[in-house]
Amino acid sequence: MNNYKSALIKENRNVVDNIYSMKLEGDFKGKSGQFYMIKPQKGNTMLPRPISIHSIDEDGISFLYMAKGKGTKEFSKLSAGDTIEMFGPLGNGFDVDEIEKIEGKIAVVTGGIGIAPANQLIKELKEKKIDLFCGFKAVDYSVEIVEKNVNSKKISTETGEMGEKGYITDHLPVENYDLVITCGPGIMMKKVISECRKNNVKSLVLMENYMACGVGACLACVCETTWGRKRVCQEGPVFSGEELIWHE
Repeated sequence: MNNYKSALIKENRNVVDNIYSMKLEGDFKGKSGQFYMIKPQKGNTMLPRPISIHSIDEDGISFLYMAKGKGTKEFSKLSAGDTIEMFGPLGNGFDVDEIEKIEGKIAVVTGGIGIAPANQLIKELKEKKIDLFCGFKAVDYSVEIVEKNVNSKKISTETGEMGEKGYITDHLPVENYDLVITCGPGIMMKKVISECRKNNVKSLVLMENYMACGVGACLACVCETTWGRKRVCQEGPVFSGEELIWHE
């Protein structure tokens, strides 16, 4: 806990429904795929929550998060001028240099709040032509922030209120790509990986397992791979789709 530092909130606004965008002032380190462990300076939350980097630049750092559990609901009540405790950056993020070596087409596929880490990745891959596929339940959020750096975008919603109706995996031509990068619900990522394997397409997966410590000590975030059990917070959160083992 001694590694946690205080950070000043510049903005914490409601984007839509239970989705919030928090901006913090200061000089921060990190890259796409990495995350910070965050907890309110005041409140009843005992354990910090892992939040992926949404955007990082000379003006500070931003997190896009869903107020779902007790901890993130406490985050949503904070305002500009409040402070939080944070520790990071943590985890092994995306190897952007290796991704940029790919000469073919790249797709980024997200589901729900999986759009959050995709933003920083696409910013770092601004020289590549990325096709973005986003799935949501009813309405999209923050796609307009990401889309300025992509070649094309496709949105689907389960209700059909926006974009194509159905799941984004129903509208993803995996066979057209040389690399597919995905982040979102487990059931969506499993489908994406399965289709990539069938079509011999490489894939990268950003896992967002539950974490208690963020440093590999508690083993709460382990996933199974062809190399054995791996800690998402240490060996991940980015894995190749080929090495992950998914169970029904």
